[in-house]
Amino acid sequence: MQQNTATRPTGVTIIAVLAIIVGVLGIIAGLLGVLGGGVLTAAGAAAGSSDAASGGGIVLILGIVLLAIAVAELVFGIGAWGLKPWAWSLGVVLFAANILLSLIEAVLSGNWTGQILGIVISGVILYYLFTPGVKAAFGRA
Repeated sequence: MQQNTATRPTGVTIIAVLAIIVGVLGIIAGLLGVLGGGVLTAAGAAAGSSDAASGGGIVLILGIVLLAIAVAELVFGIGAWGLKPWAWSLGVVLFAANILLSLIEAVLSGNWTGQILGIVISGVILYYLFTPGVKAAFGRA
């Protein structure tokens, strides 16, 4: 079923564009993390330094996780732009996961100040996705 992009709510347009931008930048950062982690792991192993190899492994894993999240963000942005019904579900999962991950990070680091803004933004977007007009635009009413 073809969606009429003229009926896309302005907020969805803004969220879609920002998600695409964040997704592209995240993919670049994730690829750099994977590359850098791989290099650090290999260099640490070659030098016989288990600390460097372990650190490189952590960077590699974080790069892979960032890459996966960034791809999901990009896919959400593209789907939201086209008002695809699956994009609404993906957005709900992404922004709920962001709140959960931010809460975990805040508890583990003790740095609530750095996480509050992300929690609030994700919460507002999540609330917005559940408004009747936005759900209807995604064919979820």
